[in-house]
Amino acid sequence: MSTVIVGAGQAGLVTAYHLGRLGQPAVVLDARDRVGDSWRERYDSLRLFSPGMADGLPGLPFPGPRHEFPTARLMGDYLEQYAATMELPVRTGVRVERVSRRGGGFTVETSQGALDADDVVIATGGHTRPYVPELARDLDPGILQLHSTGYRNPGQLQAGPVLVVGASHSGADLSLESAADHETYLVGKIHGQIPVGNGGPLTAVAGHLIMFAARHVLTLRTPVGRRLAPRFRHHGAPLERPKKADLERAGVVLLPHRVTGTRDGLPVLDDGRVLDVRNVLWCTGFREDWNWIEGLPLAEDGYPRQRRGVVDDVEGLYFMGLPFQYAAASGLVLGASRDGRYVAEHIAARRRAQVSAGAAAA
Repeated sequence: MSTVIVGAGQAGLVTAYHLGRLGQPAVVLDARDRVGDSWRERYDSLRLFSPGMADGLPGLPFPGPRHEFPTARLMGDYLEQYAATMELPVRTGVRVERVSRRGGGFTVETSQGALDADDVVIATGGHTRPYVPELARDLDPGILQLHSTGYRNPGQLQAGPVLVVGASHSGADLSLESAADHETYLVGKIHGQIPVGNGGPLTAVAGHLIMFAARHVLTLRTPVGRRLAPRFRHHGAPLERPKKADLERAGVVLLPHRVTGTRDGLPVLDDGRVLDVRNVLWCTGFREDWNWIEGLPLAEDGYPRQRRGVVDDVEGLYFMGLPFQYAAASGLVLGASRDGRYVAEHIAARRRAQVSAGAAAA
């Protein structure tokens, strides 16, 4: 197999699409049973932060109103439809366990055997291993603890107060839901907020400007993009929906502190306050583990050392869907096609060079 793509989310599918258009054979492997399950497994109320008009992939517009924000489930269904409509070579239920060098190519070890590949595209994104601080082990076992990846809806919560740790998008969403029936504390620093409303003409205009900036201004080619890239990778995003005022109106208690320990099985903040809660929702992000990719060079920030998805130090190895891989849009649906086309064109050019070199040697 010429190219193995690991991950059948939007990043992996669109890369397979562009490779197919260039006549390059590929297979997409995904551990889940259905294409789109990575979206379906998110919490029920999640909506994309980009409107439908920006959520389509090449060849198939996103169905539904252009200016509405789709649910995660709708996005998952769309990706499944996209893979079927474009007849993409996807194999679900296949977990990739290790990628290692083999001569001039790679061996991809999976739950269903090994594959040889000339090129490998890692399209698992930059949010794969949920992070929960070690102090969580010291909380009272009677406290319900969930990472945001394991949360679906407030029906999972037990009676009593709720502590949400992490004040970015998921933390704000889950706090707002919880506050309808629970005393709710949101702990963490809020990293600003998008200064537009949650609906109406102004929101639509602002949305166009934000999408343009995410694709064309905040890139690794611009000084402002290079300066902000580390914040996109390692810090919480500004609130967009809901905002601080929405949370306060709902009765959420905002605490700009950190959880630093426990006392008598209860969480303790950095100001010494002890919170008597019965539920803790960890919206604390992810920590990546790249050990399953042999010889992968890492940058100082812990992410793969790559250039627009191309790992120059390991010929034939590529990435897709990393946070700020090239632009602020890279980790979003609206940035997937441009990055996928770049990676696919690089693979095709490499293949042509190999053929030419072989012909010259013959």
